Amino acid sequence: MPQKTWDVRSYESQHDYVWKHGLGLLELLAPQPGQRILDLGCGAGHLSQKIAESGAEVIGLDSSPEMIAQARINYPKLRFMLEDARRFSLPEPVDAVFSNAALHWILPPDQAAARIADALKPGGRFVAELGGKGNIQSVLEAIRLVVPNFDNPWYFPSIPEYGALLEQHGLEVTFAVLFDRPTKVEGEDGAEDWLRMFASGILGSDQQALSRVVELLRPRLYRDGAWWMDYRRLRVVSRKVS
Repeated sequence: MPQKTWDVRSYESQHDYVWKHGLGLLELLAPQPGQRILDLGCGAGHLSQKIAESGAEVIGLDSSPEMIAQARINYPKLRFMLEDARRFSLPEPVDAVFSNAALHWILPPDQAAARIADALKPGGRFVAELGGKGNIQSVLEAIRLVVPNFDNPWYFPSIPEYGALLEQHGLEVTFAVLFDRPTKVEGEDGAEDWLRMFASGILGSDQQALSRVVELLRPRLYRDGAWWMDYRRLRVVSRKVS
């Protein structure tokens, strides 16, 4: 699968809800001074900075050159690595791996789970949120009507599916929840902006196809003058037992 290219300016201005929703996930992480923590899929580095404010030592990792470049501009005192989550290695294991809204992009998921487990100290914790089973179901159904044989770039697992995957790599799940989180995107063109940002690999520059998907979504996702994407999120906490 080709590497996705991110429009960082648009991501930062129109889609900052992605990292802001991750603030609640930091409560599950509970970073402590002196801990070494990997922020996997760190994007532009905003949550990496929030972790660093706890006194923890943070390493931000992302496979997007655009995102890493922006993260280094945003937070020049932090360490950021341009690495693939399926292939990275660290010189020393960390106390925790944190990931927000990134792992549903990483295929195959087994490779990422293996690298996460390898990065952790024994007893280290993995705290993540990703799209879960049923995430953006309306979007997927609409895209299938317009582009019947598209290559799905996302992985949206159920709790049992993801729990089993982690346990195969020695990560014992201690908490997991799958929940609906309808997410507002601003403006009359909110759905189109969302599709341009997150589904460009499917729809490309085909404006006719994009407009048709928006038309199909309007009865389901547009209400009270705003678009509400039908997000479902999976939050999981696990610890390395071997």
